[in-house]
Amino acid sequence: MPIHASGEGLVVPSGKYVVKGKNVLITPDTEIGDGTVIWHNVNLWGCRIGRNCIISSYVEIGRGVEIGDNCKIEAFVYIPPGVKIEDDVFIGPRATFTNDKYPIAGSEWVISPILVKHGAVIGAGAVILPGVTVGEGAIVAAGAVVTKDVPDRTVVAGVPARPIGTREEYERKKAELLRRAKTW
Repeated sequence: MPIHASGEGLVVPSGKYVVKGKNVLITPDTEIGDGTVIWHNVNLWGCRIGRNCIISSYVEIGRGVEIGDNCKIEAFVYIPPGVKIEDDVFIGPRATFTNDKYPIAGSEWVISPILVKHGAVIGAGAVILPGVTVGEGAIVAAGAVVTKDVPDRTVVAGVPARPIGTREEYERKKAELLRRAKTW
């Protein structure tokens, strides 16, 4: 029987987390780590979420999904069974993970797992197809469709996603943007 949660300071066996939103559904077999914050209209189905995560509004996380510590999952993200997300990952709004290579309504299907490694960034509206690994520190640009593995510390963009740079180049550009922003 699902727990319908609304309010603050709910306690589960794995520790204390905060539900700041309304209309949150958390099944009893869900584990949520200390310091995690959950916002409005979130469904958590027998998944494991680490410590100090932020789960924004309208997020669906399926049964068996594992999410590491210090992750931020923005609004309208869909994460089905078969996905593992390691620590320190950012997932932008409306990102979608899929787990079935050959979907047909009403037929049998096989989950093709997805792994998102430590420190990766998934941009807004990106689609991650079944069976893919997003490497450590990799960046998937907004709107990209990832059809094959992304190497560590590689930036990919486009449909299908292709390498366009490195994490180091991304960090240099970000630092320059921040430096210029402070001079306004």
